[in-house]
Amino acid sequence: MAFQENFLWGSASAAYQIEGAANLDGKGDSIWDVYSRVPGNTFKDTTGEVAIDFYHKYEEDIELMREMGLKAYRFSVAWTRIMPDGRTVNPKGVEFYHNVINKLIECGITPILTIYHWDLPQALQDEYQGWESREILTDFTRYCEVLFSEYGDKVPYWVCMNEQNIFTSLGYVQKIHPPKVSDYQRFINANHIASLANANAVKRFKEMGIKGQIGASFAYSPTYAKTASPEDVIAAENAQEIQDLLWMDVYAKGAYPKIGLKLLERLGIHIDFQEGDKELLKAGICDFMGLNYYQSATFVAPENREQTAQTGNAAQVSVVSDVARIPTDDYYVRADNEHLKMTDWNWAIDPEGLRVALRRITSRYNLPILISENGLGAYDTLTEDGRVHDDYRISFLKAHVEAINDAIEDGCEVIGYCTWSYQDLFSWLNGYAKRYGFVYVDRDEESEKDLKRYKKDSFYWYQRVIETNGENLD
Repeated sequence: MAFQENFLWGSASAAYQIEGAANLDGKGDSIWDVYSRVPGNTFKDTTGEVAIDFYHKYEEDIELMREMGLKAYRFSVAWTRIMPDGRTVNPKGVEFYHNVINKLIECGITPILTIYHWDLPQALQDEYQGWESREILTDFTRYCEVLFSEYGDKVPYWVCMNEQNIFTSLGYVQKIHPPKVSDYQRFINANHIASLANANAVKRFKEMGIKGQIGASFAYSPTYAKTASPEDVIAAENAQEIQDLLWMDVYAKGAYPKIGLKLLERLGIHIDFQEGDKELLKAGICDFMGLNYYQSATFVAPENREQTAQTGNAAQVSVVSDVARIPTDDYYVRADNEHLKMTDWNWAIDPEGLRVALRRITSRYNLPILISENGLGAYDTLTEDGRVHDDYRISFLKAHVEAINDAIEDGCEVIGYCTWSYQDLFSWLNGYAKRYGFVYVDRDEESEKDLKRYKKDSFYWYQRVIETNGENLD
């Protein structure tokens, strides 16, 4: 195997999805606290009010990570725990993350801190519409500065924005995340402001002399053409420009792709460039690219739309968008890939797509890559003797680790692999039905039960992988 000696075998989570303690010790409401309390907004009206109670169980969970041999843990900080109103520092929130980081370090686990994983303070959404206002640049930068000052000497890797493309598209196009609207121009506006916020955070990180590295994690599904017809190939190219490069080019090159901008312009969609924007983006180039990879994406030209993607059983087990059409349907339409099997949630299982993603990122940007998320969401069954036999997850992860090894041998610089997720957690669209973790948490949508932790078969598999630095994948 090609994994370097200090390869970061890790796993990941997000504050709202695991912490609970929604209103304890001075924490304020985030947009997800408010949104999930509205009946009908989430699957079976589930919330993260308790989640898996990491706030009270973090020591137990991190000890399990130590037992596994985990080398790195990517977690997010809740902005509303640090600054309940988005501006005023809450000492108890600051202390909590010091405790988490200290425990990780004590257990020999490298902390990877995600600054923003979707939990915008509701106070800022109410005051000026959050990511749609440039006022957020001041507040977000101040929040970042507090984190850099508090944890900068302990945390070597930082992820600024988690899946900016996802939280904006689901919130401003598909209407299944807050603020639950469908307006493509507002989506682009919010994205531009978020990109400026990301760039300013990177800029301040470097100005403050923080000794670590900072990047952004991006949900990247490499695009394939359904057929070799020139029309489908152009459709896949257009999808890559609009769905991928509009973000990744900004993170890695400090500028938007020319073709992507032209495609938006033809739809009557424009980015509101103001004085200093382009210079700020140039000053905010990331040190590494964070890659969240779950599946590839296959496209056809609009005139070939008869072969579009199936819905599978997703509508039965998750919140599904009711938006029938978006402007980019003029350029490309999602389609099935008959060569790939699907998950229970109709996501394509494509380990080789991870290799494709790593190669494309390397060829275009020549940056180190941290795989910040990769995993299989599935139904898991807890047996009477407290076991979870998730051989399907082991097979999925094994194939993806093999693809990473192949990409490294191809010349890609991959510094770490964080599975999603370490423990089962609250899913934004699927409640507690969709499980990703190595550790089963005993709760569901109807009951919190006892929140007891159970090690799945995949726990022991990943333990062997880490112990042998990827040599033993059986």
